[in-house]
Amino acid sequence: MELSRVYIHRITHIENIPHILLYGITNETSRNANPNFKSIGDSTLISKRNDFILENGRQLGNYIPFYFGRRMPMLFVIQRGYNGVPITNAEDIVYCVSSVQKIIDAQLEFVFTDGHATDKLSKQYNTAYVNNIETIIDKQALDEKYWGGENNLDIKRKKQAEFLVLGDIPISAVISYYVYNKTAQQKMKSFGVDKEIIIKPEFYF
Repeated sequence: MELSRVYIHRITHIENIPHILLYGITNETSRNANPNFKSIGDSTLISKRNDFILENGRQLGNYIPFYFGRRMPMLFVIQRGYNGVPITNAEDIVYCVSSVQKIIDAQLEFVFTDGHATDKLSKQYNTAYVNNIETIIDKQALDEKYWGGENNLDIKRKKQAEFLVLGDIPISAVISYYVYNKTAQQKMKSFGVDKEIIIKPEFYF
């Protein structure tokens, strides 16, 4: 199995890209953290994650989370403004794309889960299991377009499987970017992005 083809995605506001180009993807506790970081997430959920302790004894908030899939439930919330989350337009949301192999090459510690990290049904895996990652993650759930309703709760959980990276991630680990439209692509180029910027409106809601 080629871990270089196991892609992971982190969504962020486009205004955070200049800082990422300089310092990589940084944790909020890092000395290189973005003082002007523009959040697009659920502040209540972020607080819950900061307090959540993983099986290895570390706080979940110390890790930078990536998803394996696209069009995730959290993106839906961000674009629609549910749960008190301010609406963020698709044009302002960027996918930063990396791979499991890139994280390994950067010699960063990581943990991954087979579902939403804070769900009690989700299992946590360390680096010893990384070569089995494609059998641990439910690919069918990742590709599901619908997850609403009581009958689909486990699909929703598994769709949100996470790859959690400890510490800052160097810009060299970012392979490419997905954006919503040409306007976003041009803005990314104006920031000085020199990696592939792919227009993928189908990855948004």
